[in-house]
Amino acid sequence: MPVPDLGGLWSDLTDLVLPTGCAGCAVRSPALRQGFCPRCVAELQALRPASTRPDPAPPGLPPCVALGPYGGALREGLLAYKERGRHGLARPLGALLAEVVAVAVGRPGPVTLVAVPDTTRAARARYGDHLERLVRPAAARLRAAGWPVRVLRPLRALPRPDSVVLDSAGRAAAAEAAFRLRRPGTAAPAGTVVLLDDIVTTGATLAAVSRKLHRAGMTPKVAAVLAATQKRRPR
Repeated sequence: MPVPDLGGLWSDLTDLVLPTGCAGCAVRSPALRQGFCPRCVAELQALRPASTRPDPAPPGLPPCVALGPYGGALREGLLAYKERGRHGLARPLGALLAEVVAVAVGRPGPVTLVAVPDTTRAARARYGDHLERLVRPAAARLRAAGWPVRVLRPLRALPRPDSVVLDSAGRAAAAEAAFRLRRPGTAAPAGTVVLLDDIVTTGATLAAVSRKLHRAGMTPKVAAVLAATQKRRPR
């Protein structure tokens, strides 16, 4: 499938001056572009959105497209953004997420973006909902390329246990109980509904959110994520 052209990513964004070094490899360089050194920029530019699917895939998981595997500059950039307070990375990461949406949907047209919401606790720790910060530049980039974009926040996240300590069954159970509609009678979405997240691992969260949205009359056609974890195979 040809990649829809949203224009140059790294050339149309104002460079950031970040004294903490490259978000992808930590090297200190005067040539940082949007928080990444030239080598990491090249690594990110080489990534091409592609279909991904956990094995086994949970029921209700929509087709999923990821920018790349959870590793290298992409992994480190996401960690710097989410866990190390590098909020300025929302702009380049959001622009990359727009590229994934464009490939996931295919033909330019009306889209409704729905991001997986952060819990109140996580948003407090990160000084705001990290996905909401990514959605704004993603939507802006798509609109600049001529896509009619609507952003909806129909769900709120409830407290849930840390997924790191849960197995696959535990993640699925926790995800199922973790989201509620903000209010009944949410307006119908326009065009293709695209579910957004930063990372897909087991797919339990995306599947649970997709089922909630389906019951509310806004079934996601596809999920767009920045990174997909790779299942380790026993040797």
